[in-house]
Amino acid sequence: MAIFIIGMVDEREEALTLLKEKIEARGHRVVLADVSIGTGAILPALKPDLTPAEIAQAGGSDIETVRGLLAKERDKAIGVMGAGMANLAAARYAAGELEGVIAVAGMTGTVLSLTVMRALPFGLPKVLISSVAAMPAYAAKFAEYFGVRDITVMHTVTDTVGMNALVRRLMLNGAGAVCGMVEAAEPPAAADKPLIAMTEFGFCDKGAGYVRARIQDRFNIVSFHATGLGDRAVEDLVGQGLFDAFIDLVPANYGEYLLGGNRAAAPDRLEAACRRGVPYILSPCGFDMLSCGPIERRDKADPLWVARKLADRALFIQDAMRVQARTSREEVVAIAAAVAEKLNRHPRKALVKFLLPLEGFSSLSVAGGQLYAPEIDAAFAAALRAHLDPAIETIAVDAHINTPEFGQAAAAALEACLAPPIHHSAHPTDP
Repeated sequence: MAIFIIGMVDEREEALTLLKEKIEARGHRVVLADVSIGTGAILPALKPDLTPAEIAQAGGSDIETVRGLLAKERDKAIGVMGAGMANLAAARYAAGELEGVIAVAGMTGTVLSLTVMRALPFGLPKVLISSVAAMPAYAAKFAEYFGVRDITVMHTVTDTVGMNALVRRLMLNGAGAVCGMVEAAEPPAAADKPLIAMTEFGFCDKGAGYVRARIQDRFNIVSFHATGLGDRAVEDLVGQGLFDAFIDLVPANYGEYLLGGNRAAAPDRLEAACRRGVPYILSPCGFDMLSCGPIERRDKADPLWVARKLADRALFIQDAMRVQARTSREEVVAIAAAVAEKLNRHPRKALVKFLLPLEGFSSLSVAGGQLYAPEIDAAFAAALRAHLDPAIETIAVDAHINTPEFGQAAAAALEACLAPPIHHSAHPTDP
């Protein structure tokens, strides 16, 4: 077993040397991976276990080609090295030889190291010592990684080139962090209950509570906030095989991806459970609205507001930042067809159940709610049934989503899919 250290030796030799020494002093074996992609003019004394040439080769290229890309196609150079390092780390993990990863990096090294860490599963210690991860300009880019992986970030404040009292303290803290995580690891315990993923947000919080109350004695439930980032995380973890079933109360982020809303998830939303073939319980919560705040967009010829004529629709304005517009009949029909196409790919269609709360998809579309439009909800239900494979069951619930009746229906659908019980695996199967 080993801890990987990732860094550019030609730029951060002193810091990487100290980090290596401190980790080894704790009794851990180190694999130092040198991801330097410069000209090779600087020849450091520190010898890596994985050279830039080996890493480039693992990425499907060679180091000279990578260096040739630096001037005009730097992203491609970083991509090759990131892919190569990710392949090498994933192979070591699959062989049971990797117990943690720590990287010391500036901008190029941060992007490269995040690619590696994203290729490794939940629970494996991952520490990033970075001078740029806190930069607001790159928040959205870095969120693509932080949102789906349990990465511990140490913002360095100063750069980590050379050696001084501040860099020394950072390396000591980094060594202590990764070693502490590795040393605190425990053998995976056998799961006493099946593990269930569930999406929810504020417009179905009571419904989610009723579902949880019905099943928590028999299942371990992990909730995800369905505001875009949480959707990416749950898709990623379900795709790793971490869960025995997925209760997707709020799949609406796929609808927002199609329409252009603020909560848009990635285009592969709704696919992980289908790829894994696990029980998949869904509701249409959120398909009745489109997140389009802040409200000032309405008066600034915002492309989404103009293209979809949102100012002419029923709106729910929570505050200046959060605005929900009622989806139209044409939009929900299109969403239903796209959702059905995804669900029809599930290899075990009897394990897919779509619950349709007839009296409201969310707290906003119940009678008296700001986005109440039962005819539009009915159009979604009709289109969904028309496009779904007949082997996929739709379950009409004569209540709205935030009721005990809905909670009972969701619990019953889950239990039907898990009979006989599916035995939970302690390890994700796909790193």
